[in-house]
Amino acid sequence: MTPAAPGDGWGFETAAIHAGQPPDPATGAVVPPISLATTFAQEAVGRHRGYEYARSANPTRTALETCLATLEGAGFGLAFASGLAAEDAVLRSIPDGGHVLLAPDVYGGTWRLLSQVHRERLRVSTCVLDDPRTLAAAWTDDTRLVWLETPSNPLLSIIDIATVAGLCHERGALCVVDNTFATPYLQQPLALGADVVVHSTTKYLGGHSDVVGGFLAVDDGALADRLRFLQNAVGAVPGPFDCYLVLRGLKTLGVRMERHCANAAAVVEMLCGHPAVSSVLWPGLRDHPGYAVAAKQMRGFGGVVSFVCAGGEAAALAVAERTRLFTLAESLGAVESLIEHPARMTHASAAGSPLAVDPALVRLSVGIETEEDLVEDLRAALDSVERAGAG
Repeated sequence: MTPAAPGDGWGFETAAIHAGQPPDPATGAVVPPISLATTFAQEAVGRHRGYEYARSANPTRTALETCLATLEGAGFGLAFASGLAAEDAVLRSIPDGGHVLLAPDVYGGTWRLLSQVHRERLRVSTCVLDDPRTLAAAWTDDTRLVWLETPSNPLLSIIDIATVAGLCHERGALCVVDNTFATPYLQQPLALGADVVVHSTTKYLGGHSDVVGGFLAVDDGALADRLRFLQNAVGAVPGPFDCYLVLRGLKTLGVRMERHCANAAAVVEMLCGHPAVSSVLWPGLRDHPGYAVAAKQMRGFGGVVSFVCAGGEAAALAVAERTRLFTLAESLGAVESLIEHPARMTHASAAGSPLAVDPALVRLSVGIETEEDLVEDLRAALDSVERAGAG
């Protein structure tokens, strides 16, 4: 899938560098200034130049919101202090008593937010969203929102966005897509019918493990107004330096995603032939159940790879602790490669729930280092675990 040309007919990479970021009219600076002001002088009572208080709006945040909305093909963009803050705003927009449907394979923090923070006012159910019949059967009269991750975290499941969005619109519910793993470079959910796109900008968009942030992209003006009200009223907004860091990351998003995808493909090829690995989860594999849909709605298959160790949990823990270039750490989407054990790390909050993760699963965020170095680092760790098991 080739991304639609963003505003002004620009290609993706051009928009990532220039959208919302003209040279500063005062100085000619080609990088948007970091505006640290918390308040702004008004020309008269109630008359200002677009900014009055930094919680409501900030020039650096405006540049980020404009650029990223352009990349998503959205009419409106809203930046938040974290991905979960962005998710919380979406959930707060759902009336009390509303029913939320999501797949039994989403980020553990999303499940925690729904099942613990919003449990008194929202009803939550899980079902297999890639089967329209199952989704239709799980639907109730009070279903207000269907939450998609595609690719999902950590099982890399693929959901047909257009099909689910169509059903949502027929029945009067919102279709929300977490696009963190794919980024707008690989996938543009709004063009496929989604109502809201969610990002943790901490991941690929920032891309350097040095900023936490979140984002929402929407096309509907009334929904954008409601979400912007919540953004301002709750106040979970990013600081100007955080916005600058994400903007800086966006400039290289296209070239980074190409390298992430290429390196992931090389890692997957090695994993598929290693005896210490029982299965590999990556939507670029032709035997992946979501391969055809991913090939249709994505430009590439992403840089996150999961695999199941043949030796069970003990082997998974050992592999995670024996790599040298793959750093044992949470998060994903940055230039450096990371390895983690979801059951004990990112998805520990899902233990005992319908979203519990196989303890033999390992998740990789494949970075942009030299391909051969990454393959050999992971191969050495797997070889070591295999020898230990054989001994």
